[in-house]
Amino acid sequence: MSKFRCSVLVVDDEPYILTTLAALLKPEFQVYTADSGESAQACFAQHEIHVVLSDQRMPKMSGVQLLEWVRQNYPKTIRLLFTGFAELEDAVEAINRGKIFSFLLKPWRPDELLETMRNASRSFLLERSHEQMLQELVRLNEELRTLNQDLENRVADRTRALEEANHELEHKNKMLEKLALTDPLTGLPNRRAIDRLAEREIRRRERYGSSLGLAIIDVDHFKSINDRFLLPGGDKVLTDLAKVLTGSLRNVDIIGRIGGEEFLVLAPETSMEGLTVLGERIRRSVEEAVFTFKGQLVPVRVSIGWAVADVGATADYEVMKHLAAKALAEAKQTGRNRCIYYPVPTQKAEPIPFEEAG
Repeated sequence: MSKFRCSVLVVDDEPYILTTLAALLKPEFQVYTADSGESAQACFAQHEIHVVLSDQRMPKMSGVQLLEWVRQNYPKTIRLLFTGFAELEDAVEAINRGKIFSFLLKPWRPDELLETMRNASRSFLLERSHEQMLQELVRLNEELRTLNQDLENRVADRTRALEEANHELEHKNKMLEKLALTDPLTGLPNRRAIDRLAEREIRRRERYGSSLGLAIIDVDHFKSINDRFLLPGGDKVLTDLAKVLTGSLRNVDIIGRIGGEEFLVLAPETSMEGLTVLGERIRRSVEEAVFTFKGQLVPVRVSIGWAVADVGATADYEVMKHLAAKALAEAKQTGRNRCIYYPVPTQKAEPIPFEEAG
């Protein structure tokens, strides 16, 4: 008996990409191709598609729109998105609207693409296996009602096996949730996503030698906000703050929530002079914004610590995060509601432990 091969539909409006991906995937998958969202929909009507990989930028129907249509009409199909670095916001939208399994940044690496497709295939097969198991459970429950008393031991054994299967399914679902890229409260990229984006930005900077700024933003006296307005009030402040911070950034900047009341900002190709302007704009935007909870004004201020890697400086993600945290601690210790900037040294240094201010 031949080994089961998942079917994959690749959607891209560039013929050479379709040809390249078809050749790469054909040894392991049953491959179909479509050059538009409309032709992809027609392919779904003719074939059983297990995994769909769509480019984001296509005429008439975007990748996000296509994957949302697939989710609504073929919810069991695993959905993946090709997107460029500048289209990360579209990728986040795809997670929310199309509930995608994963996304790949262009240009892709063949080994990474193959591994992602294999993971998607395994996810589909696992979901199908669980579905078959649940159908088997229904059949057995109906059959067990007709059995006499001497089958009770077999029923108990089968129930234990099914409970173990359900526990395994629950465990795998939790693992998938942890792999999600979006912070559920603010809608921003979460720590996992922002770490990956930062590493890629630093690698890009190494190739082109441009400046880079990294900031850690922390809400001043957030504990007092939580104490006064409780968790719902604190959550609303964080949600509204995410919108204010996003609105104060440029299109090239990236922001994510890295935990609690802390946010991380990446500002590519920006010198110390430009970051000084950007940092003050962020701080002032928060200071001037009106935050409310149940009709009450909530005073919100932020302290910001910047690590600045100018042209010629050797930047490392952990070093920059450490410097930004040190700058943030100084901002906290010297009055809060301010920005502090630390340049990245020309020689990479080992981080020195320090105490953060609350």
